[in-house]
Amino acid sequence: MTAFLLIWSPKKWPWPELPDIAKRVAVGEAVADVWGCGFARGILPGDRVFLHRVAQEPKGIFGSGYVTRAPYEVPDASTKRGYRLCIDFVYDWLVDAHQAPVIAREQLRVHPFSVQTWDAQSSGTIIKPIAEGALEKRWAELTGKRKPPRLDAPPNGPARSTKVTAHIAAAQKAAANLAAVGTAATTATAIAAKPVATNAAAPVRPSRSRNATRKTPPKATPES
Repeated sequence: MTAFLLIWSPKKWPWPELPDIAKRVAVGEAVADVWGCGFARGILPGDRVFLHRVAQEPKGIFGSGYVTRAPYEVPDASTKRGYRLCIDFVYDWLVDAHQAPVIAREQLRVHPFSVQTWDAQSSGTIIKPIAEGALEKRWAELTGKRKPPRLDAPPNGPARSTKVTAHIAAAQKAAANLAAVGTAATTATAIAAKPVATNAAAPVRPSRSRNATRKTPPKATPES
C-alpha cells in the first residue's frame, strides 16, 4: 500500500464545515470526500492518504483515509488543460485543524520525517517509504489502531461531506459553462457562414441597341 499527501491551504479554501465533519468521523461515521491530486494518476483504490495543513498556522497533519476511487477528470474551466484530477476517499481519522493538527509541522522536521517534502504546492505527492513507515507508527500511537472503514456498510455508500457536494456543484457549473460556450461558438459560426439575403433589387440599366437611330441635330442656317 502506498501513501500520498493531500494539501489543504486555508488561505485558498476556508473549509468552515471542517469542525462538523471531524465530529462525524470521531463518532465512527464513514464520511467520503473528494480531493484534487495534482498530476498524480498512479493513485489506486486502497492507497493511504494523509491531509496536511499548510500556509497558515497551526500547520501539520490532521487527517487520514483510504482511497476509494482512482484519479478521474473533473471539468475545470479555470485551468489551462480544462480539467483537474480528483480522487475519492473515506476518512478513518480527522480533527478540526482550525484548532490543532495531530502531528505539528515542527515534529516533521526531524529524521526520518525530514526526508519528505511536506510543504508541497499541490496534492498527490507520494510519501517516501522511510517517512511513511515512521508516520504510520506515530499516527497509530496518537490516534489508536483502527480497521479501515467499511465502505459497503451504509446502503448507499459512505455519507458525503459538504466538500464533495461543493466539488460536484463546481464541476457541473464548469461543464455547463463549457457547453454554453460551445453552443454560442457554433451559433456564431453558423450565422457567419449563412449568406446574407437582401430584398433590394439591383437597378437595371436600360440596354441600348446598336441599331438604334441616332438623332442628328439640325444644321444651322446662315443668316441672310
